[in-house]
Amino acid sequence: MATRWGMCSAGKISHDFAVALQTLSPEDHQIAAVAARGLTAAQEFAEQHGIPKVYGSYEELANDPGIGTIHPHHLRVGQLFMNSGKNVLIEKPLAMNSKEVKELVATASKNKVFLMEALWTRFFPVSVEVRELLGRGDVGEVKMVRADLGAPLTHIPRLVEKDLGGGALLDIGVYCLQFVLMVYSGERPESIHATGWKLDTGVDGHMVIVLKFSRNRMAVCTCSISMMLTNDVVIIGTKGMIKIPDHMWCPVNLEVNGKVTHHPLPEPCMPLNFTHSTGLRYEAEEVRQCLLGGQKESCVMSLSDSSLLVEIMDEARRQVGVTYSQDSGH
Repeated sequence: MATRWGMCSAGKISHDFAVALQTLSPEDHQIAAVAARGLTAAQEFAEQHGIPKVYGSYEELANDPGIGTIHPHHLRVGQLFMNSGKNVLIEKPLAMNSKEVKELVATASKNKVFLMEALWTRFFPVSVEVRELLGRGDVGEVKMVRADLGAPLTHIPRLVEKDLGGGALLDIGVYCLQFVLMVYSGERPESIHATGWKLDTGVDGHMVIVLKFSRNRMAVCTCSISMMLTNDVVIIGTKGMIKIPDHMWCPVNLEVNGKVTHHPLPEPCMPLNFTHSTGLRYEAEEVRQCLLGGQKESCVMSLSDSSLLVEIMDEARRQVGVTYSQDSGH
């Protein structure tokens, strides 16, 4: 039986996700419905992607008994769907802060539904290979991880406005931090030191985070929406080095001790909005396999991973002085 997806919103990421699903077997994945805040947008999206059901509100989609999995974007919508008994895949970051993440996890537990943060990087073949290399000890004990991600993006209102959850850390720094936590197997760092500077809007334009783990193992993450960075990852072990030389948020190339391998993605059936977006297929397939196995969370991107990730981001924001309205009373 196919996993039936309900698309919550008809935006750019939803378009790319729909295209990515079309690289998988229709016997396994089907988009059954789309909802947007306006019926016209949903209708246009449905026509473009051949989706049979259209709704002009998220509430209508949540109440559709034939939808099993959705792709919402924030706390309220995530709770809306989980309270309707739907399994959910929520776009990163899972929520604005650790308080909201706890609310989402509690809602999933109460309703006995599946919940996962859509950090697609975790599921790319390159990331799978990195975990295998580390598990075998091919580069020895990891002593340092450096992850950089940045580009001049301040012309995009969503990334600079506080009310829209803007800022370098929440939008792109999350990729750097999650990669570090993946390398260190979800270990909680012993210390977190963050510095950076804010834009006039009050969100972080640039941030550097230094993490120290047990046995003097370190990580440095740099993220920016104000300047172009190297956008790569370097993992330094006692016996060698692993690099993701480019596009660390959607990796297709891997360098191990100087040898580069390429992991091509399927070609899209229509133009995409973001680089390598057919790679969204891997997180979609992870959701399907978890549901088939009766799991309520993924072991690759667990809820404890998401909880630790947002706790680190909360502390980094606190040190740099970035706050959002959702932090009130937090």
